[in-house]
Amino acid sequence: MLKISCIHPEIMRVLPYCGHGDKILIADGNYPLRSKTGQAEKIYLGLTSGCPTVPEVLKAISGLVNFEKAEVMIPEGKEPEIFGEFRQLLGGIDLAGLKRFDFYDACCQPSLRLAISTGETRTFANILLTVGVT
Repeated sequence: MLKISCIHPEIMRVLPYCGHGDKILIADGNYPLRSKTGQAEKIYLGLTSGCPTVPEVLKAISGLVNFEKAEVMIPEGKEPEIFGEFRQLLGGIDLAGLKRFDFYDACCQPSLRLAISTGETRTFANILLTVGVT
């Protein structure tokens, strides 16, 4: 058995092909993964409503990949609490905000290499990560 933070075979198969500037989407269970991720590899992790959460997946892969940028879908009004969890897990990387349809457009670009759907039930719990250098 592997002793690393992420043991999912499909995620581990795709991550080594992600280079500097490529993007990874970790999406909540409401995100239209099939229609709003272009040609990216798609992985459906949702086991039950709420499991796994986006922060759980982010924590698992952040130990394997360096990120230089993080983008979130911003709602009108109050900032979602999950954004604080993202900041904590990313250790100081600022969150860039994109409006809903701009976020969808960004996730349809060829640079999106991996799209992961979770069981997350909170709204606006999507995060688009740009791979950095080691």
